[in-house]
Amino acid sequence: MEKFSSCREAVEACNRDRSFSIAHLFSEEKTMDMHVHNFYEIYFSVTGGKQFLIDRELYDIQPGDLFLINQFESHYLTQIDRMVHERIVLNIHPQFLQDISTPRTDLGGCFTLEKQAMGHRVRLTKDEQARFLYYIGKMTVPQEFGSDILVRAAFLELMVLVNRSFLAGRSVLQPAGSYQYNRQLDRILAYINENIHEPLTIERIADDFFLSTSYVCRIFKAHTGTTINRYINARRITIAKSLLTNGMEVNKVCEACGFNDYSNFLKAFTKTVGVSPKKYSQLGTSCP
Repeated sequence: MEKFSSCREAVEACNRDRSFSIAHLFSEEKTMDMHVHNFYEIYFSVTGGKQFLIDRELYDIQPGDLFLINQFESHYLTQIDRMVHERIVLNIHPQFLQDISTPRTDLGGCFTLEKQAMGHRVRLTKDEQARFLYYIGKMTVPQEFGSDILVRAAFLELMVLVNRSFLAGRSVLQPAGSYQYNRQLDRILAYINENIHEPLTIERIADDFFLSTSYVCRIFKAHTGTTINRYINARRITIAKSLLTNGMEVNKVCEACGFNDYSNFLKAFTKTVGVSPKKYSQLGTSCP
């Protein structure tokens, strides 16, 4: 199958084919803003790099780190265009992964199991890193007789490897103090997520922390690479997707995820997800 050199091309291919796609990326492509996909994402760092903000957790990135992100988790990679950072990204359609799983083996478990305590990052051993890259190589072969079967076989082996590593307990939250960043940011992120369902403004956040609005904006942007408003919007969209998938009525979802009126909710959701909240709800289980 084709190995893309652009993240956006890989995303389009995954959406179009409703299976999976692979991108091998370096430093030349600018990262997206805080965003959420309609599919699972496996992010493997070859060289290490900056930091990854996934929902409420901020991780540093070391060589060999693998990140697991589901379709309800907003994420942002900080300042990737400013340094060399070789990485491999797999986009995987949830329904495709469900279809190739078995009653005994849920290949989507590493994305859907509770990650509150385990985190999104898996520290692969040297042997696992080599095997991961080996399977990627087997999947990105020229199109010829039988290549589709071999690609699927390699993909299955890779997903078994990823799930075993995740279940072995090597998925861990960012250890406190393992890198330097303002502890106020940690408290601000926790505050936003605890109050995400309520009206949130930069002024309210600043007042509750007895800080100036300019200072709050500055430290948030400096350490995450994105703005507070973009972060809040992305988190609310992820919550909305989860609630819609679970069958909540659209108008109730608007209130539950903290949007102040339906028109703002409709505009933000449609721009981010690509379909309206009502359409997304109607798609039901066919929509990731």
